[in-house]
Amino acid sequence: MELLLRYLHFISVFTLAGTLFAEFFLLDKSLTKKQIKLLSRIDAVYGISALSLLIVGLSLWLGGYGKPTEFYSQNPTFHLKLTLFILIGLISIYPTIFFIRQAKGKQSQKVLIPQGIIWSIRMELILLSIIPVLAGLMAKGIRIF
Repeated sequence: MELLLRYLHFISVFTLAGTLFAEFFLLDKSLTKKQIKLLSRIDAVYGISALSLLIVGLSLWLGGYGKPTEFYSQNPTFHLKLTLFILIGLISIYPTIFFIRQAKGKQSQKVLIPQGIIWSIRMELILLSIIPVLAGLMAKGIRIF
């Protein structure tokens, strides 16, 4: 069971990262509603992978698979990693709502993309890039505080 959960965790991480990079590379200052609809679908996969990552991660943490629960619970590096994940989730709300609202209507219509959307995706990528470093430190039992 632990191996299956770790595999699902791994796949969820890469799906989340891949969809976030896809959003980053597909975003432009102006997009058609058709392009925004595609971004909305990619964002839906992003959300599903984030939810899967959360469920599997909580199962690994609290389910007693692998390392003891205390290993994670008492490690400030783990808490920082979890905080960054939650922060990424909160930041992603703004682009998600924008994509859903703007995907409707005439597909050839152009829409100006607010800078806040572009910067939200960038911030998510920056924060996401820190998490693997924290995971590596955590796995080695290194506490950053």
